[in-house]
Amino acid sequence: MEETTDTQNIQEPEPEPQPEAPKKKREGVKMTDKQKSDLTKHMKKKEKEGMSKSEMKSHRMKMMGRMRKGMSVNKAQNDIKKSN
Repeated sequence: MEETTDTQNIQEPEPEPQPEAPKKKREGVKMTDKQKSDLTKHMKKKEKEGMSKSEMKSHRMKMMGRMRKGMSVNKAQNDIKKSN
């Protein structure tokens, strides 16, 4: 009788999945003081037009995102109008 070795019947353990690399945070581009004051002025105008608090917050966040990319208040406003 031939002897069988145990290594033939043993399955290799599955390799552990490598942990995913953490997502890199985007470098935050800060707004200039002029951009901040222009945005504040724009938002006061929108408040007088009767925009609700939740609409104001949403609009402000959209404006900030575009202004950080280098758009002016008018360009950002027009871009938001196009996307809606």
